[in-house]
Amino acid sequence: MENRTLMTDFYELTMAQTYFDAGEQNKKVYFDIFFRKNPFNGGYSISGGLDNIIDYINNFKITDEEIEYLRSLESFKEEFLEYLRNLKFTGDIYAIPDGTVVFPNESIITVRANVIEAQLIETALLTNFNHGTLVTTAAKRITEAAKNIPVMEFGARRARGEDSAIEASKYAYIGGCVGTSNVKSGIKYGIPLMGTMAHSMISDADSEYEAFLRYAKSNPNNCVFLVDTYDTLRSGIPNAIKVARDYLIPNGYKFKGIRIDSGDLAYLSKEARKILDEEGFNDTKICLSNGLDEKTIKSLLEQGACIDSLGVGDNISASKERVGGVYKLVATEENGNLIPKIKVSNDSIKTINPGYKKVYRFYDKKTGYALGDVIALNDEKIRKDKFTLVSPTEQWKTTTITNYNLRELQVPIFKNGVQVYKNPTVESRKKYLEAEFKTLYPEIKRQELPHEYYVDLTVKLLELKKELILNAKNQKIQDKQYKLGK
Repeated sequence: MENRTLMTDFYELTMAQTYFDAGEQNKKVYFDIFFRKNPFNGGYSISGGLDNIIDYINNFKITDEEIEYLRSLESFKEEFLEYLRNLKFTGDIYAIPDGTVVFPNESIITVRANVIEAQLIETALLTNFNHGTLVTTAAKRITEAAKNIPVMEFGARRARGEDSAIEASKYAYIGGCVGTSNVKSGIKYGIPLMGTMAHSMISDADSEYEAFLRYAKSNPNNCVFLVDTYDTLRSGIPNAIKVARDYLIPNGYKFKGIRIDSGDLAYLSKEARKILDEEGFNDTKICLSNGLDEKTIKSLLEQGACIDSLGVGDNISASKERVGGVYKLVATEENGNLIPKIKVSNDSIKTINPGYKKVYRFYDKKTGYALGDVIALNDEKIRKDKFTLVSPTEQWKTTTITNYNLRELQVPIFKNGVQVYKNPTVESRKKYLEAEFKTLYPEIKRQELPHEYYVDLTVKLLELKKELILNAKNQKIQDKQYKLGK
């Protein structure tokens, strides 16, 4: 991976210089990455982007050419530029592995590093986390909606740039897709390549029949004909059948399938199935595409559409949704002591959980289902026999659980700047996600109005949060009195 250390926001550098001028470059700080709301109004999210974060940290170095560029801006002092020239990442990173089901306000990634290192990596960490999590979650929702119907990812041309397209294909595959149309992703990650043909090839030919025949002769083992260029039922399918009888079958090949990319997909697929069956092509598959998402897929299935596979692009690789992951300071180290920090907002959802924390998940020993998560301070011990989950916003809501297995979700990724985590293969992450997803109750997986998964705070963390909120409010009162006094 190329060096992308300065894929950062300009203010990260101006803040870094401020810390440097104050002599605080060795000050240890803790930042959490978390998100506040599941995308798609769903009941879950799937973590992603950690693999690219690992590559970014391993290639963290500011080059001489970049130092010269920064010097040309006339915004930075020479002493600071020399500091940057020798800068390496020396901190610790803990993270919940890619493919894990995660929920709002949980610490997905925790960074412990000196303040300048921690600030400079913020933008890249958020970029990779937000994109990886969004695409993996979108793919999982769509493949879940499709039930057992294979979904192919066709979104490269709709993605937000080349790099985004390549990474989206990878995350889509991890999220449950069976393959991609993106050749570069196939080369880079070993993802199965799939595809048919475009309308342009058909309209360019003298006739639809001629286009299908030429394609069949060049690609006899992969004949999936796009049949909706002119008239799906009266032209496309009859011409595909004629080519099958004129060329494929006499030469020992199979009529593999058709793809329908426009029109009333439910009606056309059912009529297409009738025609194919009547003509003896019971094994010929039907692929549907055209702006599909989980809602349209659900509707197609409810209407009895005949579907053997689906091609989905925009709504996986270029979704209009967002994860909204944020990177917030939660603690500092001062004189050997850990000092929790909090950001308070009038909007309660934006008031963060302070301190250096861990996230635990409870699993029912009998069923294997996840019962809930609890966010705890780092030095807390969680009971392994009995625990009461308490809602952080409505504390009268409690659930006491027993007979569970306990799992700490974050794992160490970097220690003192050295990678200690073996990054799983794409195939391993795909299988891991499948296993993870089976631990969710069906009610949480619902596409609409899902049940809310328990994510609670320990009593100790909740009390600390209340204390810091009160302190912050008192500070605001003092500031107001000071201003009034002036």
